[in-house]
Amino acid sequence: MPTPPSSATVVEVFDTTLRDGMQVEGVSATVDDKLRIAEQLDRLGVHYIEGGWPGANPKDVEFFARAATELRLDASALVAFGSTRRPRGRVDDDATLRNLIEAGTGTVCIVAKSWDYQVTEALQTTLDEGEAMIADSVAFLAGAGRRVMVDMEHFFDGFKRNPEFSLRALEAAVVRGASHVVLCDTNGGSLPHEVEAIVAAVVAHVGGDVVVGIHCHDDTGCAVANSIAAVRAGGRHVQGTLNGLGERTGNCNLTTVIPNLELKLGMRCLPEGRLERLTAVSHHVAEVLNRPLNPQAPYVGSSAFAHKAGLHVSAIARAKDAYEHVDPATVGNGTRFVVSEMAGRATIQMKAAELGLAMDGPAVNQVIDDLKRLEHEGFHFEAADASLELLMRRAAGFEQPFFRVESMRVITDETATGEFTTEATVKVWVGDQRFVRTREGNGPVNAIDSALRATVRSAYPQLDRIHLTDYKVRILDGSTATGAVTRVLINATNGERDWTTIGVSPNIIEASWRALEESLVYGLLHTAN
Repeated sequence: MPTPPSSATVVEVFDTTLRDGMQVEGVSATVDDKLRIAEQLDRLGVHYIEGGWPGANPKDVEFFARAATELRLDASALVAFGSTRRPRGRVDDDATLRNLIEAGTGTVCIVAKSWDYQVTEALQTTLDEGEAMIADSVAFLAGAGRRVMVDMEHFFDGFKRNPEFSLRALEAAVVRGASHVVLCDTNGGSLPHEVEAIVAAVVAHVGGDVVVGIHCHDDTGCAVANSIAAVRAGGRHVQGTLNGLGERTGNCNLTTVIPNLELKLGMRCLPEGRLERLTAVSHHVAEVLNRPLNPQAPYVGSSAFAHKAGLHVSAIARAKDAYEHVDPATVGNGTRFVVSEMAGRATIQMKAAELGLAMDGPAVNQVIDDLKRLEHEGFHFEAADASLELLMRRAAGFEQPFFRVESMRVITDETATGEFTTEATVKVWVGDQRFVRTREGNGPVNAIDSALRATVRSAYPQLDRIHLTDYKVRILDGSTATGAVTRVLINATNGERDWTTIGVSPNIIEASWRALEESLVYGLLHTAN
């Protein structure tokens, strides 16, 4: 795998997660969230962080005000986003341009219409006025001492229909002092061969006077490929979002395009040594936004370098890179060996080595037998990494030392007003002390969790750092209706690592209890006092 030389061509990375990324359905961020994400992006080392549209809403106004005093950026420059002046308006009394200046960032990015159809139909003005809007706005912002980037909205659609006007729009920005012109595939409908040809034409036209960039949406599933095509054609600035967040189908995914450019094309996108932070930053931002990362995401997904039984595992045992296109460590990820009922001795031994467990032959055979039996009953250890580790530890002789449950009981009542209440009572031994605790909850799992924590928290205060993040229930044999076997998966975190445990039973309370108990045991095992 080639390592980019220090003299490699630099491709600027412009992250727009804090604006474009907030447009995806179901995602929202507080100002505190946005500040923490900006810190992570700076830690990764992107060149530019687009903070939002100052003046568009109170949140973005507060963000830029707080960023001025609270953000200490080391590698990145903060960018304020806005638009050109209004049609037939004046730059000196345009609120959007004034807000960009007041945001106090050294760099601003404005969106401009570069498709004649958008100018005449959306803006209801002439092409000459559309060109003047760009020229006037760039001149005003550059005159105020700002580095000005211009996002050429709908550029590829416009170029296909009327290349003469699209190039006029570019020239208006370049002549008046723009440092960057960014070609936007706003509708996300272009394909790599089109992008490469059009970017090459633009670079030939204005490339010597300005940095040409690319901003792709993913409506054809080609945003990363289109961005790479643009770089191949001479683009030196790539815009996108972390984890591909964005409206509709998302934006160019920086966690994919950055390693592709660095590891495959020998470009330099991040400062030396920062690429290995990619996976950690990707997961951190996903956690802040409560937007689970696709486990099969290239490079940074938990399954990106996971291997399951069979020929792949046997080959990797002999040559680690036999089924891995890059060393996972280069992007901060790692090889994982996924264990299921199909696992052989080599797979179990490699998984044990990964976990740092010493397992002899009988212990390995015990794990294989347990896996076959339990997966026949409905367990699915590929989805429950923590339960698998505990199973393997028990086969190697581990007995959890934290607590021993004597009994557990859950009662649900309906009150006279029609409300349901749930109460759980647990009897637990911690060392040689016996505890009995009763707690109410908004459901059986919450009540059990509260009661169990109440019994052991005094001995293990680190429990306060262990939080359940998700609870999933699946019916395994629906033909038996309410008597069906239930599979429960519980996700948890201690802020440093995430894990999943599993429980299976015809009784949903028992299945939930087993998954919950293992989740807390695993958490205590891996969370320091």
